[in-house]
Amino acid sequence: MGTGNRKKIIVMHIVECAGGVDRYLKGFLKYLDHSRFENILVCSQNYRKEEFTAYTDFIEQIHMVHNISFGEDRKTVGALRKLIKQYMPDIVYAHSSKAGALTRLANMGIDNQCVYNPHGWAFNMQVSKKKKLFYQITEKILSVFCERIVCISLFEKQSALTHNICKEQKLKVVFNGIDIIAIESKERQCCVTRESLHIDKDAFVVGMVGRLSQQKAPDIFIRMAHYIMKTIPNAYFLMVGDGEMENEVRAYAEENGFADRLYITGWVDNPTDYIELFDVATLLSRWEGFGLVIPEYMICEKPVVATEVDAIPNIIQNDVNGMLVPVDDWQKAGQVVTELCHDRTKYDRLAQQGRTDVYQKYDIRRVAHEHEQIFEELMK
Repeated sequence: MGTGNRKKIIVMHIVECAGGVDRYLKGFLKYLDHSRFENILVCSQNYRKEEFTAYTDFIEQIHMVHNISFGEDRKTVGALRKLIKQYMPDIVYAHSSKAGALTRLANMGIDNQCVYNPHGWAFNMQVSKKKKLFYQITEKILSVFCERIVCISLFEKQSALTHNICKEQKLKVVFNGIDIIAIESKERQCCVTRESLHIDKDAFVVGMVGRLSQQKAPDIFIRMAHYIMKTIPNAYFLMVGDGEMENEVRAYAEENGFADRLYITGWVDNPTDYIELFDVATLLSRWEGFGLVIPEYMICEKPVVATEVDAIPNIIQNDVNGMLVPVDDWQKAGQVVTELCHDRTKYDRLAQQGRTDVYQKYDIRRVAHEHEQIFEELMK
């Protein structure tokens, strides 16, 4: 099963977390040359298999837990090892930290090439020193069991070198990308309008796309919103996503008298539909491996206000194709958004340059092509 045409390079993709990795993988598999590569997807319960059937030859779904659980993880390693032996792929490609760890353990001693993409190092998260050290040691040990580590930004590569994860020749930078063709051709699942969300047509909409979790700083976004309300009376705030901090965000808006100016979508499959409604797009993350939503903002011609952290400055040049602000500084973020509201010349300049940069640097077709080169080099 899965042997097929042996002239093709058989790649097994293994992934646990969804969100940005889901969108990345979907676009990447879509544009990989199917005449040269056979794709097998092994995904967690967090994925909807039907969304990948057009781009893969085989799909297997297994249970994976996101947090560390030695009992559950041992079962997952066993299940992965069984699937790897069953399909005997030429290349095993693990996406994200958890799948990367489990896959490399499962793949030990099996004759193939292993590629790993952390999609943002776990040790760069804002966690305790003890956890950071654990993640660093784990990544360093497991780096021995793969042939290539794909870094999604220059920051990610430098971070690996700074923490002595592996030798530089094992690291390959492949900048993230988005499916420009799909976005431009309006391959959307539904049509979202301001009217459908009860937002006034003349409102100045400030938005964010991202999980309402500590990393994406929704608490900072809503404090920025309160600041903006004082200077832009027709401001409205649109948060695209869900997460454990939603109640905190809603409570703050209620306590400060602008709950009627806030709309939280919950989880959606079509974030670009909502981005189209923004006037200014924000990403106020506390840490960020890349920030895939930034190119999505840019292709929709929305000026971006983002935090100057980790890989974001690899994408945003301050006052060139967006604006950078310090982490957790809602007042500065509010000032910048207010300035963009009142300075249309600057607004248009940033939006146009951002769109130009996406076409030049962040097309998912380029991501697929660079991976094809990596895979073929490994098979020589």
